Amino acid sequence: MTDDADTAAVTAAVPMVGGAAMYPTKNIVENAVNSADHTTLVAAVKAAGLVDALSGPGPFTVFAPTNAAFAKLPAGTVETLVKPENKATLTSILTYHVVPGRVSAAQVIQMINAGGGKAQLKTLNGGILTASLVGGKVVLTDAKGGKATVTQADVFQSNGVIHVTDTVSLPG
Repeated sequence: MTDDADTAAVTAAVPMVGGAAMYPTKNIVENAVNSADHTTLVAAVKAAGLVDALSGPGPFTVFAPTNAAFAKLPAGTVETLVKPENKATLTSILTYHVVPGRVSAAQVIQMINAGGGKAQLKTLNGGILTASLVGGKVVLTDAKGGKATVTQADVFQSNGVIHVTDTVSLPG
């Protein structure tokens, strides 16, 4: 095989997020920093001081909002949240996107089916995200009634799994 063929074979087996390969041998932070679609999330994780935690052994399931998801928040929200005086609020929002354990999309769907159409996912901040199926896609409803759709599921990492979402979920 040529180098190009080797690269193509590896790339075919490794999911791409934001134009970057998500290697299952790297941790959540190591992969996320390379995604062009998650620069806001990475900046927020750094501002909240969560890099070490999310680089740890976990495992973690991260529902990762894209830059476009953060852009849907009211103007100035992200800029305000990343200020040092708002670290506690930012940490609460970010840990609301993290569920302990490595929970695949198939497992979430099994929980939804077992729960009569809904599954409650307890997040690291202590809040609940309610998962349901809408049009064959997993949708998360946050404490404020906001809905985030999983647009890319099962991006496995060495210390967990990322599910890309189209909306920032907000705790109560």
